[in-house]
Amino acid sequence: MSVRDRLGGKPLLFDGGMGSYYAQKYGFDPECCERANLLYPARIAAIHREYIAAGARAIKTNTFGANTVGLECDDETVAEIIAAGWRIAVEAAGEDVSVFADVGPIPHEENVDHLPAYRAIIDRFLALGAENFLFETFSSDEELRGIAAYLKAKKPDAFLICSFAVSPDGFTREGLPLGRLREAMERDQDVDAWGLNCLSGPNHMIKLLAQLAGVGKPLIAMPNAGYPTLVGSRVFYANNADYYARGLADIAALPEVQMVGGCCGTTPEHIRDVAELLAAGGEKRAIAVAAEAPSVEIAPNRLREKLDAGKKVIAVELDPPANADIRKFMDGARALRDAGADAITIADCPISRARADSSLLAAKLRRELDVDPIPHMTCRDRNIIATKALLLGLNIEGVRNVLVVTGDPVPTAERGTVKSVFNFNSVVLASYIRELAPELSCGPFLVFGALNVNALNFDHQLRRALEKEASGVEGFLTQPVHSERALENLRLARKTLKGKLLGGVMPIVSYRNACYMDSEIAGMQVAPEIIKMYEGVDRAQATELAVSLTTDYARRMADFVDGWYVITPFSRTDIVTRVIENLR
Repeated sequence: MSVRDRLGGKPLLFDGGMGSYYAQKYGFDPECCERANLLYPARIAAIHREYIAAGARAIKTNTFGANTVGLECDDETVAEIIAAGWRIAVEAAGEDVSVFADVGPIPHEENVDHLPAYRAIIDRFLALGAENFLFETFSSDEELRGIAAYLKAKKPDAFLICSFAVSPDGFTREGLPLGRLREAMERDQDVDAWGLNCLSGPNHMIKLLAQLAGVGKPLIAMPNAGYPTLVGSRVFYANNADYYARGLADIAALPEVQMVGGCCGTTPEHIRDVAELLAAGGEKRAIAVAAEAPSVEIAPNRLREKLDAGKKVIAVELDPPANADIRKFMDGARALRDAGADAITIADCPISRARADSSLLAAKLRRELDVDPIPHMTCRDRNIIATKALLLGLNIEGVRNVLVVTGDPVPTAERGTVKSVFNFNSVVLASYIRELAPELSCGPFLVFGALNVNALNFDHQLRRALEKEASGVEGFLTQPVHSERALENLRLARKTLKGKLLGGVMPIVSYRNACYMDSEIAGMQVAPEIIKMYEGVDRAQATELAVSLTTDYARRMADFVDGWYVITPFSRTDIVTRVIENLR
């Protein structure tokens, strides 16, 4: 009987977590679970049979991580593991149990397109006779669109399930909200069914699934056994089969859920208890969604109001201190405020060097100086959990503006001890912040992005900026303008982008500074004639030159910007305050 014929009645029951159960039975072998298809095939066959005996009517091949990146092996080895995994599952399943080719996400590699690798995996399974496919634990729909189209072009009658790992707060590890996944999956005609697995236990997953009421496609739900405990270097799941079964039975009662099973920590005992409850029957019923919290009065975002009113604003970047001595920073911020700066931006550990936290400093400025700060937020040092926690804290403190940037990579020499995170990039982060709005009782963020007007391939920068706008970026802070080409690119940006533009300027304080900016700072360019102006001048002359040149460039861009973004060099607020006075 085909999977399509099995749906529509009682939910189709899948097996549980092969990897976690294998580890429970045989320990954490240095060789990963998928390699056991070749090394210990009898073990894998026995586990399949245990789940089937427990009541599973669909099993997954032991191939979740069978790819060259995850296994750190060659294509030939992957092919052997897939073939063995398929053979073991089919032999264990017999005639009454459906077999799904199980494919997990290939670990991310910068600037690498993994679609060819997924196609190769699909081709191998099709050659073996696979008709049912489960792509599970994905964090984004982006790769799945190409995967689904390829599979259905090769085998139109294949049954394809796409399953996502969504945390209890409704977002994937890449920051994508459940609502966006719903739209993508319901729209994709190549996807037969979709749903959720991993990250959440049954109690949290049913709340997520309640948000999917009314979807048109069958849903699959495969929660974890709960949440793991780390004992020494080993991960354990509590023996909670009865509780889990009752939770999964409640999930199975949702009208849209037609397939259920288990993910990490679920054993044949869990599946047996689920099977008994499902056999006992029960009416399909919707789950009541909790009422929304009462609305609260939202304070106005002063910076947004000024921009929306068409007023030219001045945002000034002030470097955070490299130690805990905050006096110079606060004195500088006070001087900038008094000179007329509308906002103060604070870099987030620029050039991958530790400095005082930009968000904590932003909260301090807002609280003590009544300044509107714009903390920079990079994707380098925080995962999505830490990022959400930080955004909630900023919102509580009344900080309502952020600049999202992907962030400078950690220098090569330090990568052995300092690890980057980069779970997402600035585009994904902007989208995440936009989707977070309903949880922000103090009002949504005004999200800025970065725009490099000095880039040689500025068309690429504009395309990237349009992606950012589509993801929720409402304004751009540009790199400093010190050349005619940068000015021309800024004019082009004005014609292309809808968001607010704050044109970047940065006073140059010496000949050495000019050469350094031009040669060693990514995204900056200083015209040769400007560098030449600084040759042989003393500090006082350089200061006057910095004020006049910066003011001149700022005025020349006035007709096609909504304000200015002034970067303070070496904490020289004395120069920046004079520039602000010239522009007011």
